[in-house]
Amino acid sequence: MHRGLPRQGPGSDATTRRLLSLAGPLPERPRVLDLGCGPGRSALLLAAEAGGAGLAEVTAVDLHEEFLDELREAAEARGLAGRIRPVHADMGALPFADGSFDLIWAESSAYAIGFDTALAAWRRLLAPGGTLVLTECEWTAEEPSAAVRAFWDRHYALRTGAGNLAAVQAAGYRVLGVFPQPGSDWDEYYGPLAARAAAAKPRRIEDAPGMAAALSATLEEIAVRERHGHEYGYTGYVLRPATAGTGAAARSWPARPETPADTGAVRAVNLAAFGTPLEADLVDALRTDPSWLPGLSFVAEGPDGTVAAHALLTRCTVDGVPALALAPVAADPAVQRSGAGSAVVRALLEAARERGEALVLVLGHPEYYPRFGFVPASRYGIRAPFEVPDEALMALVLDGSAAVPAGTIAYPAPFGV
Repeated sequence: MHRGLPRQGPGSDATTRRLLSLAGPLPERPRVLDLGCGPGRSALLLAAEAGGAGLAEVTAVDLHEEFLDELREAAEARGLAGRIRPVHADMGALPFADGSFDLIWAESSAYAIGFDTALAAWRRLLAPGGTLVLTECEWTAEEPSAAVRAFWDRHYALRTGAGNLAAVQAAGYRVLGVFPQPGSDWDEYYGPLAARAAAAKPRRIEDAPGMAAALSATLEEIAVRERHGHEYGYTGYVLRPATAGTGAAARSWPARPETPADTGAVRAVNLAAFGTPLEADLVDALRTDPSWLPGLSFVAEGPDGTVAAHALLTRCTVDGVPALALAPVAADPAVQRSGAGSAVVRALLEAARERGEALVLVLGHPEYYPRFGFVPASRYGIRAPFEVPDEALMALVLDGSAAVPAGTIAYPAPFGV
């Protein structure tokens, strides 16, 4: 079904170049690992264009030897045979030493072992300062229809972009770039594949074990895309392992997105920090509110791995323009004034910045929050829906290129204001 086709998944040379541009500067002769390379469309482009001198050394991995043969032939024809090394291997059990590559590339292939597994397994292969680029299919509709969800649930559990960003951050990466792939990338894959399926000879199908089932599955996949393509799509993620902060607090209090296993500990920290259940109840209520943003509830861990501090960002608006509300921020009394609270707030704000958020608002102590860059919100004409001291309502602009809205804050319903 797939032999000789130009692509084995949605993509284009334009998308490969776009993702490569988001990766930033590379060494003159970068060591590149292309995983699930198929016939090598991306490997060929990377060998010719990656790096300052365009002299990348590409190791191209696939499980199907015939795809690797196609890549060898194409590399020879383009004069790139000396810079592309095809390797027959399993991307889930790679035979390479730690720190072997400056750039790891996986277009339309990480699903074979799962997005989360790929993030965890491939990180060790990156050299210091190395970059991971991978694409993942995800929901683009807020409420996917039952038919398309049933199809994907049989094959691969899709998440939203927010869910994948949360997974990226939980795996210890920072985001250099995110690129939603255009619909034309699907055409470059499904166009030739549909033509191949339409030309399939019934007799040949009968003689090839499994071909009838493969043809049926291919036609179903193309039909689902035609009917429901507006509900899902591929997104490219350009990532780099996050480095621990340079200060003692960052080293002592590593911060990360909360997981379901942290729910009880987060509640306990808020109860201990505030002495009443109000803030703990607020966090629990926000978890089930539309304002909740997966990946923007962070915890800081103590040396023993327990949750020492917590900070939360949820969606609010300023006269209808989306912003973020920082609340609550809590540290266990046993570790207050140790840097745990600052560590979790800094990590949370960086996560919001990487997601492309523009504005964060906080109602808090005017001697504490300016250390993170907050200034009185009144400078931007932003006000609370209730009486509050001017110096206590503060704003932090994360994206200086975006216009800062003026007006009244609308908090999520669980805040009760």
